[in-house]
Amino acid sequence: MSRKLSMIQAISEALDQKLADDNRVMLLGEDIGVNGGVFRATEGLFEKYGRERIVDTPLAEAGIIGSAIGLGMNGMIPVVEIQFLAFIYPGFEQIVSHAARMRYRTRGQYHVPMVIRTPFGAGIRGPELHSESVESFFAHVPGLKVVVPSTPFDAKGLLISAIEDPDPVIFLEPTKLYRAFKEEVPEELYRVPIGKARVIREGSHLSIFAWGAMIRVAEEAAQQLERERGWLCEVVDLRSISPLDRDAILASVKKTGRALVVHEAHKTAGMGAEIISIINDEALLYLKAPVKRVTGYDVPVPQFAIEDDYLPTVARVKQGIVETIQY
Repeated sequence: MSRKLSMIQAISEALDQKLADDNRVMLLGEDIGVNGGVFRATEGLFEKYGRERIVDTPLAEAGIIGSAIGLGMNGMIPVVEIQFLAFIYPGFEQIVSHAARMRYRTRGQYHVPMVIRTPFGAGIRGPELHSESVESFFAHVPGLKVVVPSTPFDAKGLLISAIEDPDPVIFLEPTKLYRAFKEEVPEELYRVPIGKARVIREGSHLSIFAWGAMIRVAEEAAQQLERERGWLCEVVDLRSISPLDRDAILASVKKTGRALVVHEAHKTAGMGAEIISIINDEALLYLKAPVKRVTGYDVPVPQFAIEDDYLPTVARVKQGIVETIQY
């Protein structure tokens, strides 16, 4: 049985169901207990499960993540909430030097089953450091999985998979999509596999690769160009950027012969560059045009008065599609 839920409701339900399903699961974060979290993802869970499993922490990201690593190594499954992605920097050393390396360092004797949930991305009129998209920092680090849902259905299924994964997962939640729309989400526990992309729109003229909030932008651009020019653009939601679903990327490009990558992170050294490298390495002879990127700019995410000028828009994506197909 299913009901229509928003993404934040789907995330909250996944947390609730895993807390009930497995007494090793616990939540840690700033204001997640009594206040229910900055976006209310954990609302009601403190009252239901108590302070031993829903832990209100000090404002100390290094301490939160470091504590979670110790808990994970000693039989618990901690799920950390960092209020915004750019607040994670004080805990960065704990993530890359310890959480990501523990299995390698101990030759498999220890592993760190933990999830770090954090909203990310622009479009919510947030102040400085509330709207960053720095996912490539973590995708660069061996030992970390990096997951980005774009729908309520995927958010619940991917979060359950992340909690059940034996290794650390960075779970990036597109802030702009938290309450943007609702869709049918099953009541029961279910899993969406990490590392498997999803073709959400079939096409033959060009492949668009995106994740998170940019999926809706890519879909709208594809729909408009189908109406205006009859072009059929395939839209592929990568769903996780580490590991990347190389097979899905290559299968789509080999079918269409053209590709466009859309992400709101900065252009230089963003994940778009890695996707282009995969295509060039393994599908170059299938290409009818160079692969194009539509991304954020190489500047800090600006204040909200000009935030929309930073983000990839439907118009910018359409222009990228036109230039690639008409190359």
